[in-house]
Amino acid sequence: MREPVKRENLQELLKELRSQGKTIVTTNGCFDILHVGHVRYLEETKKFGDILIVALNSDKSVRELKGEGRPINNENDRAEVLNGLKSVDYVVLFDEHSPSQLLAEIKPDVHTKGADYTEETLPEAKIIKENGGRLEFIQFVPGKSTTATIKKINNQN
Repeated sequence: MREPVKRENLQELLKELRSQGKTIVTTNGCFDILHVGHVRYLEETKKFGDILIVALNSDKSVRELKGEGRPINNENDRAEVLNGLKSVDYVVLFDEHSPSQLLAEIKPDVHTKGADYTEETLPEAKIIKENGGRLEFIQFVPGKSTTATIKKINNQN
């Protein structure tokens, strides 16, 4: 089992990867109940570089964003499932509402987000651009979301 990268070890890891000439790609999210939309999104994200680092919302952060009752799966389980995907190289947890501070530390070459965002509506866009990175927006798989999965489960009772 691969553990999430601890933030205090992140700079050492990034220094090593960059010394090898690796292109660093990031994305972020809750990834609560993993579904095919997540898998395809992460596979598309990985195509933009050599190393994919997923900034994963901690349980505290998910509750602030999604409300009580979320996440369904705890942060350690979510991190382990993500680390099991071939497209994901590393997972780093963050407690903040936005991943901006973590992304300022990583300084990715490319950062992706779902196409429901634009450069103007994405809170971390400024940090990415200030650090010389570029943004890529990826289309979602229609009808596939954690919220839709939860609704489907609840309607079967």
